[in-house]
Amino acid sequence: MEPPRPQPATKPKSLTGVPPRLVVTSRRARVLALRADRWAAKKAAAQAALAVAEWGYPLLDEHDFLKTVHSLVDAAVAAGGKRVSVHLADQDDKILVMALNHQASAQDAAGAGPAEVAVLRTVDACGAHTDHDGHAWWALLDARPQPKKRLA
Repeated sequence: MEPPRPQPATKPKSLTGVPPRLVVTSRRARVLALRADRWAAKKAAAQAALAVAEWGYPLLDEHDFLKTVHSLVDAAVAAGGKRVSVHLADQDDKILVMALNHQASAQDAAGAGPAEVAVLRTVDACGAHTDHDGHAWWALLDARPQPKKRLA
């Protein structure tokens, strides 16, 4: 049995005064902050790949991962706002990728996740939601996918 993972000693603080809803504990996580411009998706994909490479997932489909990050960040930039953040976390051989545009509007919803992400082989689930932090697009990737079956 694995020993319990330590919990943070203090609660996370927010620069806006609103307590953060997304709190990742007891697992590896990384947050990338970027200006919402036409280069954001390319920068985010490169930085995310470096971050996840440190976590040691040799079977992670690099194409699917990069396409996912790129598409989610493109959706966040297209929805408006001045900045985008990419949140990465892992657990049980799964990697969560979430892009937020920090531009919440009561009239707008995040819309569906990008269709090109949903069809990727190693994406287990994807979606979008809106809350006080803004619009978010997310995907859960299988970092140890089963090998493709060969037809005889």
